[in-house]
Amino acid sequence: MSFHPYLFFSNGQCAEAFRFYQGVFGGELQVMTNADVPEGVDPMPGASPEHVMHASIALGGGFLMGSDDPTGDGGPKVGVAVSYAAPDEQEGKRVFEALAEGGQVFMPFEPAFFSKGFGSCVDRFGVNWMVDTRGEPGS
Repeated sequence: MSFHPYLFFSNGQCAEAFRFYQGVFGGELQVMTNADVPEGVDPMPGASPEHVMHASIALGGGFLMGSDDPTGDGGPKVGVAVSYAAPDEQEGKRVFEALAEGGQVFMPFEPAFFSKGFGSCVDRFGVNWMVDTRGEPGS
């Protein structure tokens, strides 16, 4: 069994957000806009052709996925966060600082009783993130 976060974006921000996430995490990016849908198929009545129908980044056996919200609402992303476990503190700090730039930091990335490094923020696209490091504190 596996779980893969699927993020919805308002205001046509999905393509920009996923290019940014690829720059932060690497991985293989795929983006399909509504204009890419085969002729004769209506992805969503009234959907803007330039908006993203589906985007994904393949990351180490998992995926980060998303689209522009077909309802146009998008709304704030509350009650959920994407959690990333970095292999070490240096990578965790790099990822956290990239995600936090232009967003809001809730907990700065620093050692915690449960981790060598942990931080939480909301990025400039309104997505909540928790960045952690693998392994036990002090190990």
